[in-house]
Amino acid sequence: MSTHLTSKGQVTIPKPIRDALQLLPGTPVDFAVNAEGEVVLRRAEGPQPARAPRKDRFDAVRGRADVPWRTEDLMKLLSRDDSASKSMSPSKDGRS
Repeated sequence: MSTHLTSKGQVTIPKPIRDALQLLPGTPVDFAVNAEGEVVLRRAEGPQPARAPRKDRFDAVRGRADVPWRTEDLMKLLSRDDSASKSMSPSKDGRS
């Protein structure tokens, strides 16, 4: 497996190697150069980071429907009832 060095001196550790060493984002690693001049990558000793629970992408918007339309008005609008949609507009207090 090969990869490229970035202008910042960084490389991406290939996925099969990350999987073999069980490396997660934030996991500390050690680098060494052996007698043959090869770079050795090891998982560092010490406490390992816990994997953060994955956030639900809808959590940020869940429960935030503050639309000033009534259901019946929306249904009329969505059903393309032209006569009803011409006169519909949300009122200031959220009711028609």
